[in-house]
Amino acid sequence: MGEAQRHTVGDVTLNYRIDGSGDPLVCIHGVGSYLEAWSGVVQRLKDQFTVLTFDLRGHGHSSRIKGRYEIDDFVDEALALADKAGFQTFNLAGFSLGGLIAQRLALTHLDRLRKLMLLSTVAGRTPEERTRVLERLAALQAGTPADHHNASLSRWLTEEFQENNPAVIARLRERDAENDPDCYAAAYRVLAETDFGGFLDQIRCPTLIATGEEDAGSNPRMARYMHERIPGSTLSILPGLRHSILIEAPETVANLMRGFLTHEETNHG
Repeated sequence: MGEAQRHTVGDVTLNYRIDGSGDPLVCIHGVGSYLEAWSGVVQRLKDQFTVLTFDLRGHGHSSRIKGRYEIDDFVDEALALADKAGFQTFNLAGFSLGGLIAQRLALTHLDRLRKLMLLSTVAGRTPEERTRVLERLAALQAGTPADHHNASLSRWLTEEFQENNPAVIARLRERDAENDPDCYAAAYRVLAETDFGGFLDQIRCPTLIATGEEDAGSNPRMARYMHERIPGSTLSILPGLRHSILIEAPETVANLMRGFLTHEETNHG
């Protein structure tokens, strides 16, 4: 992986990396995660793409800013890093909360995007789904990231993967325990309360939507909902996977992204 670098935007210092060479690609991780979540994908794409990964505010080695986070804070900071990297326009991939940030960026700065990839993300929640995610937010605000981790592990990864990869699971647990509870909850609130379902038809760039077949939160119904609303989008439901597709199946995700990014669009209907 590339050298860790730092860039300050307003009152936030962001930790980021640039790997590889080729077309610019920005990758945004999920809540409670960090740029290394993309490592398996980056290793497989850096031969063809210049990949920017970074820790969101409050995550990893970026500033642990306290207080309320807004989705536009995340968007502005992602754009500032793209500017710093010299990316006039770029391909954008977002996972989970990163996918919501990517949707917002596409809705507000479409002129910066080449292609968009929405991985394991949410839109068009039903009232029941909204209730469930707000209950998880309340539980998180009352508990700790470690409690949340224990409650979520089987939502994220299949039992088979957990059994076969104890070192990966131990590392995830360790990293989750390092999260700042206030920052985690501030970011999770954005995930829980944000929904761009009604605006998706305004996203007018080639878009790939992918999620795990067994993802309970960012479920296939939501993926199909996005696909129906984003004109000309491509949909991929990944068999046998839950939420954490970057961790459990980086090769599958990288192949999917490469195929989508290198495919020439015949029309932009």
